[in-house]
Amino acid sequence: MSADAGRLPVSPRLRVSASRLVLYLAVLLFGAIFFAPFLWTITTSLKRTQELYLFPPVLFPQRGLAYYNYALVFDRIPFALFFRNTAVITILATFGSVVSTTLVAYGFARRRFPAQEALFLVVLSTMMLPNEVTIIPKFILFKELGWIDTFWPLIVPDFLAVNAFYVFLMRQFMLTIPRDFDEAAMVDGASPLRILWSVLLPLIQPAMITVAILSFLAHWSDFFGPLIYLNSKENLTLSLGLRYFASTALSFNDNVEPRDHLLMAASLMAAAPAIALFFVAQRYFVRGIVMTGLKG
Repeated sequence: MSADAGRLPVSPRLRVSASRLVLYLAVLLFGAIFFAPFLWTITTSLKRTQELYLFPPVLFPQRGLAYYNYALVFDRIPFALFFRNTAVITILATFGSVVSTTLVAYGFARRRFPAQEALFLVVLSTMMLPNEVTIIPKFILFKELGWIDTFWPLIVPDFLAVNAFYVFLMRQFMLTIPRDFDEAAMVDGASPLRILWSVLLPLIQPAMITVAILSFLAHWSDFFGPLIYLNSKENLTLSLGLRYFASTALSFNDNVEPRDHLLMAASLMAAAPAIALFFVAQRYFVRGIVMTGLKG
């Protein structure tokens, strides 16, 4: 008699339930690990100065929640000015990215012209060039234009569809839309731009929202670009402002006093718009990525 004869058979449903339980536990574990730094940032932003360097360290404030830390940030640094500068750059650059990449992708996806595929490969090849390779010629160009220490170097390039990935994403999404819609509109006498505006734009909204989200997040958290092109304190963005706040470069009259709790509060306020945008437009973002086929 074999050893397995006395064992009870395990139902497939029970196996699936057990595997799902293990999967959920693993997701919760890794979720907790990745959420831990964010939780530490939140709790530290609500601590008083005396609680910052206690040993052993405490996770939650012991003397009540210091909500005034968030208001104190505006007294220590021109946070509202940094926020406004970042918002202006991000909104204009995001608008330029969506408009320009839509037009360029429409040309590659729906129009026919000589060397179309070769030109598209050239556009994709620019993705292999790191930003550090082109930063010197771009800096010289913007310096000759008199744009250094202005917002223009951070805004104008996005109106020229400089991001090849956005063009690729939008083109691939347009290729999933049947050309019958274009042909029906052409029979009715619609021009190419009219087809794009009236026929395709309502259908490619998930891809446009995806590009808008990616562009918004990239510009909102951009540190390298503002560091290169912006000099004066009045033009600093949030990323540079927080960096200078963390250092002693600007002398905020409290260089001796610990201010890690204020830095955490400022970081949370700086990250809030990006987090809110992602959760609000998450389903459009996922749909834009999933529905972007690989049709050539």
